[in-house]
Amino acid sequence: MDTHFELNEVTRKLPKHLHKFVVKQPYDEYTSQNQAVWRYVMRMNVDYLSRVAHGSYIEGLQKTGISVDTIPKMEGMNRILKEIGWAAVSVDGFIPPNAFMEFQAYNVLVIASDMRTIDHIKYTPAPDIIHEAAGHAPIIANPEYAEYLRRFGEIGAKAISSARDYEMYEAIRLLSILKEDPNSTQKEINEAQEKVEWLQDNMGELSEMSQIRNLHWWTVEYGLIGTLENPKIYGAGLLSSIGESKWCMQDSVKKLPYTLEASNVSFDITKPQPQLFVTPDFAHLSLVLEQYANTMGIRKGGITGVNKLIDSQSLGTIELSTGVQVSGVFTNVITDANNNPIYIQTTGPTALANRDKELIGHGTNYHKEGFGSPIGKLKGINIPIENMSPRDLEAYGIYEGEKVSLEFEGGVKVEGEVITGIRDLRGRIQLISFKNCTVTHYDTVLFHPDWGIYDMAVGVEIISAYAGPADVNSYGDIGKVSETKTHKIKYSDSDRELYALYNQVREMRETTTVSEDIVIGIFATIQEKFNNDWLLALELFELAVENNYAVQHDIKEYLDNLSKDEEFASLINEGLSIIYKEQVV
Repeated sequence: MDTHFELNEVTRKLPKHLHKFVVKQPYDEYTSQNQAVWRYVMRMNVDYLSRVAHGSYIEGLQKTGISVDTIPKMEGMNRILKEIGWAAVSVDGFIPPNAFMEFQAYNVLVIASDMRTIDHIKYTPAPDIIHEAAGHAPIIANPEYAEYLRRFGEIGAKAISSARDYEMYEAIRLLSILKEDPNSTQKEINEAQEKVEWLQDNMGELSEMSQIRNLHWWTVEYGLIGTLENPKIYGAGLLSSIGESKWCMQDSVKKLPYTLEASNVSFDITKPQPQLFVTPDFAHLSLVLEQYANTMGIRKGGITGVNKLIDSQSLGTIELSTGVQVSGVFTNVITDANNNPIYIQTTGPTALANRDKELIGHGTNYHKEGFGSPIGKLKGINIPIENMSPRDLEAYGIYEGEKVSLEFEGGVKVEGEVITGIRDLRGRIQLISFKNCTVTHYDTVLFHPDWGIYDMAVGVEIISAYAGPADVNSYGDIGKVSETKTHKIKYSDSDRELYALYNQVREMRETTTVSEDIVIGIFATIQEKFNNDWLLALELFELAVENNYAVQHDIKEYLDNLSKDEEFASLINEGLSIIYKEQVV
């Protein structure tokens, strides 16, 4: 199979419709300042998180191939991740929630390929490689957590969205892109922010996808583990943010026991969260996940599940009690006096399947205009069609070549000549096809003989309803890539001159060929042209201290002056602290 990304034992199993979300990691586009930002954040994190993160974090950095000094390459990560049964692929920022979950179900981490700018070194509103690689990857080295993540993806990929969920996804994606781009105007950011806030206030009843995203946020992204009095960090959003990892430990951030109620607690990505949830252990995460899955259409089915699919206006599937699966865009359901579904209808390409495999001859080309079928038992007959033996079917006149009139308890009537039927391997009848068929619900015509062959799915009840098709091969390229692309930052000549200096410092450090004259020269250029760049000065100070150069005192004085600016104070002081610690060691 030809792909535009590396295939291995894990990624080879990805369905083809997910391939379009994978992009080539733009490694050559990372600037030397990007590399310095990575190194700074990772050094801060390893130092601080070794004390407050779950024990799996530091060990997991080594197991998953995450270097403190260098932005990881996807190929290198994959060579190590495959040892624990996982893989990573590069994507462009936020991808649609269902696709994100589906990747996870296949043990694949999606890693946003962009790198946060120095202006967002403490926290970025956009997903970036620090968040994804250094946040998510280390904890999956813990087998119990890794299985939770996979299972979450498996269940989450089936969660039904509302029509407004995708609109919210696009709004958040745009806002995150604009906030991370230093060339964005404040007007653009404000307008995008207002759109997100309006949607947050007008989402209506939470969909399954909204609720499961809440659970994902409060665990995978912002989860704490242990006791309420002494929690540890395991959520990737906290592990990847030097600001929030300290903020979250403050008493002002309320700590609550993690329960199913977290599914109803929405979050705002633009603000610090007022509360966080603490799970006693990773096993408890799986318990709550299963509790939530028990409330979903995939396990409950019925009229609620069908209505969720209709509201979603998106491709979904219902499964009947016989195992027949109908996949399409559901547009109508007829109910009886007790609000039980008695007839379902789709519009547009529809596919029928059993056990997630399309029934031969019943794909989207055949059912391209839609599909409709009664549900329930026949009126006055105790035995459902699905439980009828061949002898029963013959006794009730339901066999090939026979004209039949089937009246269901809900008032749906099917009248036509039986052509054939399809059974499963256990012999249960699943589908009956008619010609010259009329289907009515009292005075409403649901199918007319002129429309062709009528295929009736057999089933007493809807046992499951979920997002997406039963057989992923039925629809080819499902899902869509956002048309809003991450902005490529435009660098000025001054920017490029600055990054060249960063590169000089990096090369000196990596080759251990440090020159005092070069350090002094770069420091002079910083003072003359880049007198707000604290990180490059900090890296110079590190080299000067390590080599006991006299210029270290001038650089320290320069950094102290910069520290008077509240914006830089904590960043510089924490960086100095790490340098001094490492000198002592």
